[in-house]
Amino acid sequence: MNLTEAAYDRLRALNGRYGLGNNYLLVVLLENLDDIADADRLDAAFARFIDDYGAPAGGMNAKP
Repeated sequence: MNLTEAAYDRLRALNGRYGLGNNYLLVVLLENLDDIADADRLDAAFARFIDDYGAPAGGMNAKP
C-alpha cells in the first residue's frame, strides 16, 4: 500500500498516541468510519483526493 507523506505522518502520530501499528489503526478507522466521519465531508475528501492523484482505471477490482 502506498501512502502520501501526510497520511504516513498521521498514522505515525496515531501510533504514538494509541500504541497500535498501522494495520490496526486502519482497521479501527475503517470499521468505525460511519461513526467518526460526516458522509458529505468524506465524499468531498475523496473527490479532492481523486482530483489530486487520480483514480485507478476500473476501480479497486480492476485486473492488471
